[in-house]
Parts: sequence; structure tokens; C-alpha cells
Amino acid sequence: MHSLSQEIQSFSLTRLRRQCTHVTTVTGRRLLETRSAGGEQVEELEQEQGAGCGFIEDTSLDLQIGVVRPFLLLGSQDAAHDIDTLQRFKVSHVLNVAYGVSNLFPHQMVYKTIQILDLPDTDITSYLKESSTFIDQAKEQDGVVLVHCNAGVSRSPSVVIGYLMIREGLSFDDAFSQVKQARPSSRPNSGFYQQLQNYECEQLHSPF
Repeated sequence: MHSLSQEIQSFSLTRLRRQCTHVTTVTGRRLLETRSAGGEQVEELEQEQGAGCGFIEDTSLDLQIGVVRPFLLLGSQDAAHDIDTLQRFKVSHVLNVAYGVSNLFPHQMVYKTIQILDLPDTDITSYLKESSTFIDQAKEQDGVVLVHCNAGVSRSPSVVIGYLMIREGLSFDDAFSQVKQARPSSRPNSGFYQQLQNYECEQLHSPF
């Protein structure tokens, strides 16, 4: 009986069977990898028409506006950068709580930029006073304010939830429910969610 070491020593690469593997990369490239005693070869195959795989870039614009109150709207940077959408909803003020997103219509809108990072560790409650003051300004001037971040999913909904809790005395659950109804994609990150829940307990009855 051969020992394991003898089998390893007598093993020859020439006894390896030729193996072929089809690979599709995340960008949709189709490759043929061939392994044999002579080594490994990679050949790129022609892309079949309509047979692309991998990630598909979503280039569609998110122009959906959530009407939280007649004077208080919620959306993404796409909506904030689309003048037709802004005019259709009679937007006069824009609260930009994104980081690094420009304001395109400074001669037509009143802008307020508060750069907030969408990170669970960011103290979202520290921005609520400044944000709420600007929203109040738009309301007092009979204007309409659009609150937006980048995707309109975490930062801007959190700011609007905070506004409803502070100015209207809503519970976190009620405020979140109303914002979610206005813009279904609203989903504050886990840190913001917890902070706003805690804020209800700690600050709801404390005036600015």
C-alpha cells in the first residue's frame, strides 16, 4: 500500500484534466477561464445581445415629492434640482441637509444649507433647532419649503420628523408614520431612529 507521501511524490501535473469555467463579472463581462497542466488562461467572450448581467445603473430621477404639510415638503436632491418640479409644487424655500450637494436656483429660491452626514453616530438632534427655525420662516412668509438630502431617505425625513415632534407635539411614532405616508421611501438610519425616539422622552416638552 502506497503511503500518502508516495502518492504526492508520484503525482504529475500532466495527469490534471483540462477544466473550463465560465465567469460573468459584476460589470457584465463574460470570461472563459481554462486550467490545465500548462497553466491558466483567460479569454474574454463576446457579449450576447441583451444578455448582460451584473449591476445596472439606475439613471432614473426621483422626483417624488412627499407633502407632509401644505407648507412642508420632503424629497431628494433630484427634486431639488428640477425647476419644473419646484415650480409645480410652488416651492419658495429649500432646506438642503445633504453634504456636498449644491443649490441650483439661488435667484429663485430662499436656501438654507445644513451639511449633515448620514452616519448613525451623527447627532441629528443637534440640527433640529436650526432646521425648524428655517421651516417656520417659510411658513410665516406663506411659502412652501422643500426639505431634501441626497436620496430623501434618512437625513431629510429625520429633520421633518423632528420638526413635527417639536412644533406640533407629536410622538415619534406619529411623526414617523405621517412622514412615511407622505414619502414611503423614508427610512432614517438606525442611529437617527434611536436618537429621535430618545429625543421624544428627553426634549419634547422643553421649548427652544
